[in-house]
Amino acid sequence: MREPFLADLHVHSTFSDGNLTVSQLVDLYGERGFGAIAITDHLCDRTTPLGRAAGWLGRTLTASNFPLYRDTLKAEAIRAWREYRLVLIPGFEATQNSVFNRRSAHVLALGVMEYLPPEGEHRDIVALARLIRRQGGIAIAAHPVSTRKFERQTYHLWDRRHELREAFDAWEVASGPHLFDEVSQSDLPKIASSDLHRREQIRAWKTEFRCERSQPAIFEAIRRQEVQFKFYEGRRLDDAQLAGAIPDLF
Repeated sequence: MREPFLADLHVHSTFSDGNLTVSQLVDLYGERGFGAIAITDHLCDRTTPLGRAAGWLGRTLTASNFPLYRDTLKAEAIRAWREYRLVLIPGFEATQNSVFNRRSAHVLALGVMEYLPPEGEHRDIVALARLIRRQGGIAIAAHPVSTRKFERQTYHLWDRRHELREAFDAWEVASGPHLFDEVSQSDLPKIASSDLHRREQIRAWKTEFRCERSQPAIFEAIRRQEVQFKFYEGRRLDDAQLAGAIPDLF
């Protein structure tokens, strides 16, 4: 049986509203023995007032910085594997924000590195999820219920969960330290991640995998729901523990 590893598949960098660079994120998770992370910076619908504000504040991916984002993830993925045997999965968080919580929706696109702003032809949630899957990616409904935090909520997907259940490969069952009872008690496919923006937020629910450390294997495990959920306290490994956390793959 393969050794289990933890993954955090919803992480933000300084390319949107996180306060750590992609390189710092690789070291943060690599030094703690994680097996995989997904960098999922916000890609906002710029046709809305909130989306335009995110652009003005530099808190979203844009057509101009997306090529650098893609190149940075590619380079850091090589380093992450070489130094930590950490799989870095590229992606983004398609972000449709409204002044109304029940009109707001966030969708994680894992394994997709084409610039797909969630507006125009990509505004329809079903069409966007279908396109993510068509490109070999995983579509995840992000924090679809109350996050238990004082922030704008995104209820649109949960309100349509019966209609949209087949559109997504998984629904987030936790955001940071909060487990969502509504999602947990449902029969929807699930995933747990931190939605990390700051270093201390690594103390959160994570997903545990027992598959090969590779993007295809992780995606297949999500689709098959061969996953478990663990609460991670955030401790850093010392050098001896870190060496033991890296499997002998050769």
